[in-house]
Amino acid sequence: MHRSNSHTVKTVICLMVLLFLIPIYIQAQTFNLKNTESTVTVFGTSSLHDWHVVAETKSGQIIFKDLETGELETCTLDVVSQSLKSGKKAMDKNTYKALKTETYKSIFFQLTSVQSIIDKGIGKFLIKCQGDLTITNVKKQIPIEFTIEIIQDKIIVTGSKSIKMTDFNIEPPTALLGTIRTGNEITIQFKTIYK
Repeated sequence: MHRSNSHTVKTVICLMVLLFLIPIYIQAQTFNLKNTESTVTVFGTSSLHDWHVVAETKSGQIIFKDLETGELETCTLDVVSQSLKSGKKAMDKNTYKALKTETYKSIFFQLTSVQSIIDKGIGKFLIKCQGDLTITNVKKQIPIEFTIEIIQDKIIVTGSKSIKMTDFNIEPPTALLGTIRTGNEITIQFKTIYK
């Protein structure tokens, strides 16, 4: 009976140690986006000239199942809609109107599934995946590819994705009584730093 009790005590202690270590392990695999070190830029065209806007306020998180193999659990990116800036007030106003920023405050991406991870060597991985992109409260699942580079305690995520505004119920903005029209397709380029 004494031997059985001793075994039970050892088992409980082992379980307690494991439960204590699990949060540490998870924490070591979790990285948060650093806003000032990251860039997210939207490029587009119009009947007059090409244009771009830069996201000034963004947040997000990346969590790894296995850091060494680049296996992801999730990855998120949240951009404050009214932080998109072109350097031109009139264009920004048209952008916010098209995005209905008074009602919909952010643009949000969340990874939903990973199709493949290609090891490029020296902590670099090409990720092919699917994710949910939500703009003006319209959520669409999109395929996307991006590169992850792991440098000590820093994760660099780079890539780009082209989408059509009308797929998210966004009417491409116009100016000067409709004489200047914005192209429907835009490209989102990102280099986000997670630490």
